[in-house]
Amino acid sequence: MQLIPAIDLKQGQCVRLRQGRMDDATVFSSDPVAMAEHWQSQGGRMLHIVDLDGAFAGLPKNRQLIQDMVAAVGNMPVQVGGGIRSLEIIEAYLQVGVSRVIVGTKAIEDFEFLVNAAERFPQQVLLGLDARNGTVATHGWDEDSGISALAFARKAAALPIAGIVYTDIDRDGMMSGVNVDATVALARGASVGVVASGGIATMQDLQRLKDAFADCPELFIGAITGRAIYEGDLSVADGQSLLDA
Repeated sequence: MQLIPAIDLKQGQCVRLRQGRMDDATVFSSDPVAMAEHWQSQGGRMLHIVDLDGAFAGLPKNRQLIQDMVAAVGNMPVQVGGGIRSLEIIEAYLQVGVSRVIVGTKAIEDFEFLVNAAERFPQQVLLGLDARNGTVATHGWDEDSGISALAFARKAAALPIAGIVYTDIDRDGMMSGVNVDATVALARGASVGVVASGGIATMQDLQRLKDAFADCPELFIGAITGRAIYEGDLSVADGQSLLDA
């Protein structure tokens, strides 16, 4: 189990959104490379980087910046999402040292793409399922697909994916606590490893997740946190220690 610091990129800056709204962004740093190094120095074991511009545009917009961030943290694993909608882009990210790529919108719209990506890059592709009331949202959370998150997770679990990043959009960036029930239900219902995301704000949130997965720890890959660590409400080192205990 890992506590994974998130770095969301918008126009070259490190930002946090509220509920995925691009018009409700807080800038936390104008130097994302330094921020990547900072979270590494604070005890982070993996980074979660999202190209927000890419997610809305449908193709990477911060690729060189992400490459610089990956180089700066050396051997620290990095997972990247946002605008990844072709096998060529996946390969390009992996070739510059990204450990895992996250595919969302393209996988929802074209399941065969997810099949091909998982088979070509086994255990290096994470499915990003961003849900609002149990239904998958796409295109940077802008559109409601009408697809059940659990039903889609079950289909994806049969593939050699690295797991699922499950985000509760209504909780994301709101510091309102993680949706433990929905996260556990998805992991159990699909028998797939899950990275929890959205609303993780306190040590208590991490403890609740850890407790909920106590009898199936293999399904709890980790938890992504953003605003809480930027605003000082959660310590990366302390959070990781709790998960390790």
